[in-house]
Amino acid sequence: MAIAMSKILSCSVKECAYNVNDKCHTLAITVGDGSHPACDTYCYSKNQAKGGAPDVTGGVGACKTDACKFNKSFECAASGINVGPHGGHADCRTFAQR
Repeated sequence: MAIAMSKILSCSVKECAYNVNDKCHTLAITVGDGSHPACDTYCYSKNQAKGGAPDVTGGVGACKTDACKFNKSFECAASGINVGPHGGHADCRTFAQR
């Protein structure tokens, strides 16, 4: 059975190298460390150098946050997610406790 990758609808973490105009431009991110919905792909860009591909809209390749109701076998089942800043890193703002 094929599943669709959840898309990143918005990212408000301006200092991430993959963020251009509040959109994520990496192929896929990994969310979580088992208990916290951090974007493990977050890449701080001190000089605002940008990476990724301008014609790509990022998706969620894997979710390691077991506590999220959208986590189905370590895949994200949300229709789309939003990413935002939290304590010096990026978090999945769509996280919802089971």
